Amino acid sequence: MKLGLNLLLSGWSAFLFLFISPLPAQTTTESSTAPKKVYVIPVEGPIEDALTFLIRRGVKEAIENKADLLILDMDTPGGKVSSTLEILKILERFPDQKQTFTYINPWAVSAGAFISAGTHRIYMSPAAIIGAAAPVVASSSGGAEDLPSTMEEKQNSALRAQIRAFAERQGHRPEVFNAMVDKDQGLTINGKEIVPKGKIVTLTSKEAAETFDDLPLLSRGTYNSLDDMIREVAGPNAIVTRVEPTGFEAVGRFIVTLSPLLLGAALLCGYVEFKTPGFGLFGSLAVLFALIFFFGHYVAGLSGYGFVLVFLLGLALIFAELFILPGTLVLGLSGLLLVVVSLLKTMVDRYPTDPFIPTVAQIQTPMMNLGLALVLSVLGMLVLLRILPHTPLYSRLILPEGPVNAPAPLPTMSPALQPGDEGLCLSLLRPSGTADFGQGPVDVVTEGLFVEPGTRVKVIRREGFRTVVEPV
Repeated sequence: MKLGLNLLLSGWSAFLFLFISPLPAQTTTESSTAPKKVYVIPVEGPIEDALTFLIRRGVKEAIENKADLLILDMDTPGGKVSSTLEILKILERFPDQKQTFTYINPWAVSAGAFISAGTHRIYMSPAAIIGAAAPVVASSSGGAEDLPSTMEEKQNSALRAQIRAFAERQGHRPEVFNAMVDKDQGLTINGKEIVPKGKIVTLTSKEAAETFDDLPLLSRGTYNSLDDMIREVAGPNAIVTRVEPTGFEAVGRFIVTLSPLLLGAALLCGYVEFKTPGFGLFGSLAVLFALIFFFGHYVAGLSGYGFVLVFLLGLALIFAELFILPGTLVLGLSGLLLVVVSLLKTMVDRYPTDPFIPTVAQIQTPMMNLGLALVLSVLGMLVLLRILPHTPLYSRLILPEGPVNAPAPLPTMSPALQPGDEGLCLSLLRPSGTADFGQGPVDVVTEGLFVEPGTRVKVIRREGFRTVVEPV
C-alpha cells in the first residue's frame, strides 16, 4: 500500500508540474535599445494543410520566446482556400498585431495575397507581384477551370467578406483585395482607374507602393532583400530566428487526420495484449500506434513532448493497479485520468497565451476524435470475439502457463453460468484468463486477484460479457 501511495503521489506531482503553470513573475522594463527579436516564417510553394502546421509551430515559438516582430517571407502561387483561412486565424494569435509583416519575394498570388492581408504591413521586392486571387476549382483532367457562375458568385461573396474583414483590421484598403477576387470590380482610387473592370487585379511593387491620400495602395515599401527590410523595421542589431520546415509537416498532417484510427488501433491492441499472457506483438503495436499519434501532433505544432510523459505515467499507474497492487482502484483510476487528459490535451490547439483549461471550441474536435476511437475499438473487440477464436492464431495466443504444454481449448462466448457455479482455472488469472465450469473453457476475470492455474473458482456475478470469479 505504501508503494501504491508513493506512485500515486508521484503521478499527481508530475501532472501538476507539467500542466499547472506558475504565476507570471514580475518583470522589469527592458531598455529601448535592446535588440529586437524577429521571427521569420517562410511561406513558400503551394498553400496547403502542411503549411498550416509550419506556420502554427512558428507562431507558437514566436509567442513562447516573446518575439517582437513576426515576418512572413512569401513566395507562393496560391493554393487551398481552407488552408488560407486557417493560416489567417493562426496569424491572429500573435499578441502584437501591429508587429506582423509580409515580405513578398517575388510572388504573393491568389491565396498568398489573402494571407498578406492578415499582417499589418506588406513590403515587396523590386520584382514582386501580388494579386490574381480569383478562385478556381480542380477539373476532371487534373488541372483547373473557372468556377460555374452561381458557385463563383457565392464563393466570391464569402471570400470578399472574410478577406475584407482581415484587411480592414490590419489597416489595408479592402477594395484592393475585392478587386483581386472579382474581375467585375476593377480598381479605381480617387477617380484614377488603376485596373479596368473585367480584369483581375495584379499589382507590381511600384503600383502597390503608389500613394493616394497619404496612404499607399498596398505596399509600405520596396527592399532588395529581406535583410534590408528587417534592418529598416527592426534595427541593425535585430536577433533573427528563421523557422525552417522540418520535412515532417506533410507526415504530421496525415497522422493528425488518422487520429481516431490510431487511437482505436492502440486501444484494440492493448485489449488483445491484456487478454493474452506475457508481453508480445499486440502490446508492442499498441505502444507503436500511441507513439505515432503523439509524434504526429508534435510535428503539427499541436503539442509538446510533455504529454507523452503524462501518458506513460498514466500507463505505469494502470500497470501498477493490475500487476503490483491489484484491487486498490485509486492507482488505476488516477492512471486512466492521466491517459485521457494526455490524449485530449495533445489534440487541443493551444497557444502559450491560452489558459490551462481549454474552451468548448478547443475541446470539441478532440472529444469527437476520442469518442470515435472508443467506438472503433469496441467494434474491433466485438469482431475479434467473433472471429479470432476460430483462427489458428488464437490457439497460440492463449497457451496456458504452467506445466501443461498442449494448447488451451477455445473459450466459449457466453455460457449459461450463474453466481455460485464452480470451475477450475485453466490459465493464470491476472486478473483475466480462462476457466472450465464443465461446459468448456470460458473467459473469466477476478476483482484484481492473481489466481494460479488449477485453482478452483466460483462465479460471483455476470456483467455483460464479463464473468467475475473468485477463488473457492
